[in-house]
Amino acid sequence: MTPVPQSPYARALGERIDDLHPRLRAYFNAVPDGAVGVGEGVFQRVGTPRRWLWPLLRLLERRGVVAAVWESDVPFRVENRTIASRAIGERTFHLARGSWVMRDAVALTRHGRVVDELGEPGLVAACFDVETHEGALRLTSRAVGVRLGRLRLRIPRPVAPVVRLTERFDDALDRQAVSLTIDAPVLGRVYEYRGDFTYRIQHTGESPAGAEKEQTA
Repeated sequence: MTPVPQSPYARALGERIDDLHPRLRAYFNAVPDGAVGVGEGVFQRVGTPRRWLWPLLRLLERRGVVAAVWESDVPFRVENRTIASRAIGERTFHLARGSWVMRDAVALTRHGRVVDELGEPGLVAACFDVETHEGALRLTSRAVGVRLGRLRLRIPRPVAPVVRLTERFDDALDRQAVSLTIDAPVLGRVYEYRGDFTYRIQHTGESPAGAEKEQTA
């Protein structure tokens, strides 16, 4: 029998995964083979109002890391898969100028943390502590690095940005909420996105309408 894969988040949390809201457990557990986790919703805010940062962000945007924008009410779609025990994510932002795709791959470290490699191919990596709080999942970066060719360079902690991600479930809205912030020393907030969405597991060959019907049955 082929063992059921575990997601890096489930392995990092261990027994603490039971502290998550039940709907978040489904989100952070492994996506079954032959299926994809699909989320659809709206970001209330995306990007940064600091336009002087946009030229740098455009370089990262081309690699699928962050978008050089400051927009509100941005529709988006998430597709999650579990491949070789890694959580592979693709987020499509429907920006005013057109669609843009952010890609990442999350793996477990030997220290029981998770490392998220962003971009296609991977350009930026952040290592996170994984915590739970009142049913939500919280990630806080401990280290951030960049890849230059074959070199991986860790940004010194005194000047490294701090990335914080919170995922929670809002029972009143019956939607999952996500908030990501990136803060740099001295500069403060340099990037963010926040929004809410619905989520379902869609199996191969299944229509979106059929998946939604199965989820709400």
